[in-house]
Amino acid sequence: MPAVRPPAQARERILETAYELFSRRGIRAVGVDEVIARSRVAKATLYRNFPSKDTLVLAFLERREERWTRGYVEAGARRLGADPEERLLAVFDVFDEWFRRPDFDACAFVNVLLEMGWEHPLGKASIAHLENIRAILRSLAEEAGLRDTENFARSWHILMKGSIISAAEGDTEAARRAQEMARMLIERHRPADGEDASAGAEDAPIAGGDGPVV
Repeated sequence: MPAVRPPAQARERILETAYELFSRRGIRAVGVDEVIARSRVAKATLYRNFPSKDTLVLAFLERREERWTRGYVEAGARRLGADPEERLLAVFDVFDEWFRRPDFDACAFVNVLLEMGWEHPLGKASIAHLENIRAILRSLAEEAGLRDTENFARSWHILMKGSIISAAEGDTEAARRAQEMARMLIERHRPADGEDASAGAEDAPIAGGDGPVV
C-alpha cells in the first residue's frame, strides 16, 4: 500500500474545503468551525496548519491564483490563441465558457477586496493578485508589439472585471461584448508606422496616493 502522510492530507482537505466555501460565500460568512466540520479535522489540526483564519484565506487566494489565474485563464488563452494578439482576445473566449458554467463564481480577488477593504491585509493581498493578472496582460501585449503596455493592461483588465460583473448580473453574452471592445483597444495601442512600441511608456500613470490601484 502507498505511504500515507496524514498531516499533508489534512492540510489539503482543509484548504480544498475552504476554497469551495470562500469561493461561493465570501470570507465573513464562513466561520472556522464550519471549515473544521466540513473538512473532518480537529480544531488543533486546522490551527497547526493555518494559525489564523486570515492565514487560511491567504492560502485560498494563492490557490485561486494557481488554479484560476494561471491554470485556467492564462493557460486557456495560450492554448486557444495562435499568436499574442489572439491569446489576448482568447481571454474572453475562456470567460465565455466560464460565464456559462453552473459553477461560475465571479472573481475571488475582487470579492475579497470589496468585502474586506483595501487597507485590510486580505484586501492588500487581493490587490497583489490582481496586479499579477495585469502582469500577464502586459507580457502578452509586449509579445504582440503593442505600445504603452501599462495603460493597455489596465484598460484590458477593466474590460475583464466589468464582464465578470455583468455575467454575475446574468448577462451570459458579457464576454462577447467585452471582446468586441477589446479589439478596438488593441487597434488603439498598435504602434504607428515607424513608431517604437515602447513610445508613450513614460506617460503611464504611476501608482501612488492613499488609495489602491486595482
